[in-house]
Amino acid sequence: MTFLIYILATCFTLGVIVVLHELGHFMVAKLFGVRIAVFSVGFGNRVWGFTRGGTEYRLSALPLGGYVRMGGELQEEATGDPSDFVNKPRWQRILVYLAGPAMNLVLSLSVIAALFMYGFPLQGLQDVPTVVGLVEKGSAAERAGIQVDDRILAVDGEPVELWKDLDFIIATAPEKTLKLDVERAGQRLQLELVPVKVPRYEYGEAGLIPKLRLKLSEIVADRPAARAGFQIGDAILAVDGKTITTDRDFVAAIETKAGQQIEIEILRGEQVLKLPVVPEAVDGKGRIGVGFGLFRQLGLGEAIVESWRYNLDIVDKTFEVLGKLFTREIAAKSALSGPIEMAKLSGEAAQQGLDRLLHMMAFLSISIGILNLLPIPLLDGGQIFILLVESLLRRDLSLRVKERFAQAGFMILMVLMATVIFFDLSKNLPALFGGS
Repeated sequence: MTFLIYILATCFTLGVIVVLHELGHFMVAKLFGVRIAVFSVGFGNRVWGFTRGGTEYRLSALPLGGYVRMGGELQEEATGDPSDFVNKPRWQRILVYLAGPAMNLVLSLSVIAALFMYGFPLQGLQDVPTVVGLVEKGSAAERAGIQVDDRILAVDGEPVELWKDLDFIIATAPEKTLKLDVERAGQRLQLELVPVKVPRYEYGEAGLIPKLRLKLSEIVADRPAARAGFQIGDAILAVDGKTITTDRDFVAAIETKAGQQIEIEILRGEQVLKLPVVPEAVDGKGRIGVGFGLFRQLGLGEAIVESWRYNLDIVDKTFEVLGKLFTREIAAKSALSGPIEMAKLSGEAAQQGLDRLLHMMAFLSISIGILNLLPIPLLDGGQIFILLVESLLRRDLSLRVKERFAQAGFMILMVLMATVIFFDLSKNLPALFGGS
C-alpha cells in the first residue's frame, strides 16, 4: 500500500508540473500562430485522442507529464510554412520557450498562496528572528556554548536577521567552522559553531530551535481550553508564571497538572489575559485540547504577496546552492536529487496530508522551472541561449553547429541523470537494508 501511495503521489506531482509546463509553451505558441502538431498528456504509446484545428490532442500511456511538438521545430522538418516554429521571429520563439518555466512559477505561486489562505505551518517561518529557543542536548550548538535567548547577529561577519537564512547557512556548511556574533543579555560575544554532517544527505545540523511565540491554531470543542474561553490566534506567554518558549515547554507545564487548576497567560491582539483552566487526564497526562501552529489564515491579497516572497526565497536559495556547488563549498550529494528521491519525498508528503503534497509539488515546480532556464542544450534555457546568440550575430547558426550543441547537451544531461540517480541510491539503499 505504501509503495502504491509513492507511485500515485509521484505521478500526480510530476504529471501536473510537466503538463502545465508544456501547456505554457502550447498557449504562447498558439498565441503567435505556431502550428502545433501534437499536444500529449503523458509519454509513450497513444491511448486516446482526437484532432482539432490541425493539432492532435492525445492521452499517452506513461502519466509522468507530457509534451508539445510544434511544426517545424527542428530545422530538418521545416516546410517553409509561415506557421512553422522556425519561421517565427526570434523574440516570439524566446517567449515560447520562456512560457514553460513561467507556468512553473505561476503554479508554485498559486499553490503556495492557496496554502497560506488555508493556513500552512511553514508560512510563519518567513519572519522568525534569529533568537534561540532551544539548544538540544549533546548538539553542536551546545558544544559551541550557545544558550537559550541568545540572538545570533552575524555568521562569518555577514549579518543575519531571519532564522530561515541562519538555517540555510548551517545546512550548507557541514563540518565547517562558523564564526558567530551573538548578543546575550546586552553583551556581544563571539562563538565558533561546527555543524555536524547528517549521514547519507551530508547537510549540516546544529541542534538549534528558534524562539517562537506559540499561537493556538486549533481549539478542540468541549475540551478544557474551549470551555475556558481560549481562541484561535491566542499566543501563549506563560503557565503559572513560567515563561513558555516552545511547545515542549507547554506540554511539560500541563501534563502533570491533570485535575488541577492552572493559570495560562496569553496575548490576544495587544491585550494580555490570564485564563484559568483545569487540564483533563488523557492517557494519564494533563491535556486541555489545543493545537499549535506558526501560521494564520491569510486573505487573498496578503496570501499572494507572501507567496511571492516565499517563491523568491526559494529562487534565491537555489542559486546560492548552485553557486556553492560550483565552488565546492557543499557536496553535490547534498545538493542534487533525482527521480528516486523525488518519488520518496512525494510519497512521504502524501502520507502527511494533501497540503504537504501540494507544498512539495510547488517546491518541485519552481525548482524544475529554474533548472529548465539553465543554458544547457536541449533545455529551454539552452534554446533561448542559441536564439540570443543568433540575435547578436543577426544570422542563424549552421545546422551542424546546432547539432553539435544538442549532442553536447544530451551528454551533459545523461551524465547529470546518472549522477543524481547514483546519489539517490546511495541515500536510500542503506536505509532500505537497515544501514546508516
